Amino acid sequence: MKNHRTLLITGTDTDAGKTVLTTALAAYWQKVHPQNSLGIIKPIQSGIGDRELIARLFDLDKLDQSLEELNPIYFSAPLAPPLAAEQENASINLGAAWQAFSALRERKSLVLVEALGGLGSPITRELTVADLARDWRLPTVLVVPVKLGAIGQAIANVALARQAAVNLKGIILNCVQPCSDKEIAQWAPQDPIESLTNIPVCGIIPHLDSLEDIEQLVTVAANLDLEYLL
Repeated sequence: MKNHRTLLITGTDTDAGKTVLTTALAAYWQKVHPQNSLGIIKPIQSGIGDRELIARLFDLDKLDQSLEELNPIYFSAPLAPPLAAEQENASINLGAAWQAFSALRERKSLVLVEALGGLGSPITRELTVADLARDWRLPTVLVVPVKLGAIGQAIANVALARQAAVNLKGIILNCVQPCSDKEIAQWAPQDPIESLTNIPVCGIIPHLDSLEDIEQLVTVAANLDLEYLL
């Protein structure tokens, strides 16, 4: 029986670094486990962005995925999904997203699920990303941007994950801007984050000027502590 693995990549907010981690893990998996199939899904997207980058980087034909499987629910307005749906007089059919995810999980060795926004971002008027992680029973990694306030953001989001009964596997720190080791230690010190959240910090992603260098993405993932995540 195939060993199905799934991982939800979420963050503290928009632009925390979810796409950096998603693309790095995907590039690494294809490089290190070429015999094991990979699926990537962005259940909901508002506006142009992640699905276009992923389709360009990983070639949907080679992934054996359709654009609809990559992104089952799409709205053109770059707004929170409930607001984008209302603007387009549309509904949010999470059943379609679940069917696409389930189909990928059945035929792929690993499925990476990239969330929208942050862990507390609304998917519908009633549900957040944290609720989706719980309802779909997704092992989850939280991306925390390295900046002033990172400790508090990590603590608050881990508390939200626990309240929603999310299976949170680890935290990844992401340098959203060029950071020195001193700045990382001052803004997002690993030991206090781990001791205050009781969640392992599985590595730090350096600032990347481009997300289109596959070999660089592989190196980024290889330097993370992946035993907690994959």
